[in-house]
Amino acid sequence: MWSPLFRALTELSSRPTIARLAGAFAKSAASRRLIPRFASFYGIALEEAEHAIDKYASLNDFFIRKLKPGARPVDADEHSVVSPVDGLVAEAGTISPDRTFLVKGQRYTVDELLNGSPHAARYMDGTFAVIYLSPANYHRIHAPVDAEVIESDRIPGAVYPVNDPSLRLMKRVLSRNVRLVTYLESEGGATTALVKVGAMNVASIRYVSGDQPPARVAKGEDLAYFEFGSTVVLLWERGRFVPTERLSAGVKVRMGEKIGEIAVPRG
Repeated sequence: MWSPLFRALTELSSRPTIARLAGAFAKSAASRRLIPRFASFYGIALEEAEHAIDKYASLNDFFIRKLKPGARPVDADEHSVVSPVDGLVAEAGTISPDRTFLVKGQRYTVDELLNGSPHAARYMDGTFAVIYLSPANYHRIHAPVDAEVIESDRIPGAVYPVNDPSLRLMKRVLSRNVRLVTYLESEGGATTALVKVGAMNVASIRYVSGDQPPARVAKGEDLAYFEFGSTVVLLWERGRFVPTERLSAGVKVRMGEKIGEIAVPRG
């Protein structure tokens, strides 16, 4: 009973028109007065923000805020992979030989998530991680490795919520929502797919540099941001990524924290 009702209500509240209206209000000057209440309700660490709370022109401006220099130290180990975001690891594990993986009891296909990209074949038997960003989190997305950007793909879709109930009860929301995929090639040719998944009330997912990402990124570099909350999915090729114990379901991670290492081929 609960599941069909939840799905029906979510379908009604997740129309693109509603997301656009919510986004327009969040960018308006009128939304500015909600910033203190929003920050208090979610327990946001204001001392980390780049500017004082009264310097932000709108709720959206505050939501996509930068942090003060040094607020998120980036692991300096040469081969380390760092978390691209602040968030909660919803799921992490191995991608099956048929290029599927399990998230909250639902099986996803890499091909569907990447919208049929020829890159999908790279991730057979690889590793995946899903990191959820709540409204309380810092919402900029950073490069997890030093890498060349080999491709970017913007995939249209819906704007369903991506919180725990939705991941459990809605049908494969990660591969139905709007997505922005950045393919990164790091040392030794290892390829990482950084999938940014939009969600309810997310007006857009934007690169810091404009419509396209830079040709190359440094580990920890500010790459993109969500306009309101969402999720990041990371995919790594088989044998090219060794996760740490921190990359486990239920663990909170912070941008710049080491979550694994790139395995560099010998010779």
